Amino acid sequence: MSENTGILKASDTKLKIIKEASALFCELGYKGASVRKIASKVGIRESALYNHFKNKEEIFLEVASGIFSNPFSFDADEIKENALRGKPFLNKFAMQYKLLTFDKNNESMFRLLLIELLQNKELREKFTEEFHNKNIKMLSEGFFIMMQNGLIRSADPMIISYEFLSTLFYIRLQVTLMRFDALSTNSLATQFEKHVDFFWDSIKI
Repeated sequence: MSENTGILKASDTKLKIIKEASALFCELGYKGASVRKIASKVGIRESALYNHFKNKEEIFLEVASGIFSNPFSFDADEIKENALRGKPFLNKFAMQYKLLTFDKNNESMFRLLLIELLQNKELREKFTEEFHNKNIKMLSEGFFIMMQNGLIRSADPMIISYEFLSTLFYIRLQVTLMRFDALSTNSLATQFEKHVDFFWDSIKI
């Protein structure tokens, strides 16, 4: 077996571990989804799983990073290019966020993560870094560029970013709570677009 083939197989196995672990976490909760059960679902020995992750918490944190990840990631040039378009930059961000919110495959895991955030310091730190800090940084850079180019009024770009992101997160939380009570979320389907419209009208020049 070539080295490249070995790398690909290892990568495939790791992805399968993440997929099966996510399903088990949703079904059994964090405590109920043991490493032994995850390995059995993947079809490998428990000892082989440790070639990819050092423990169950590391697997859980990997799954969590997928749920709480940035709606999209841009480098500096891409942020500038998109921010210069103004409102479409916010639309794109909000629509990616909406896709994450209404993805039913993520729903159970999102609920579990909300619980685990209160109990797991490392997860809280990862959430803060991967979801909060990176999103705020990217949005702040975008808003600053808009200010420099006379698209929006001058203000603290970080505060504006908090204002924009917090409503999106609240809508996502609201969707989760309504689904938990088996209520229809149809009324929230257009809230992301309405938020962008309202927000843009409040900051544009």
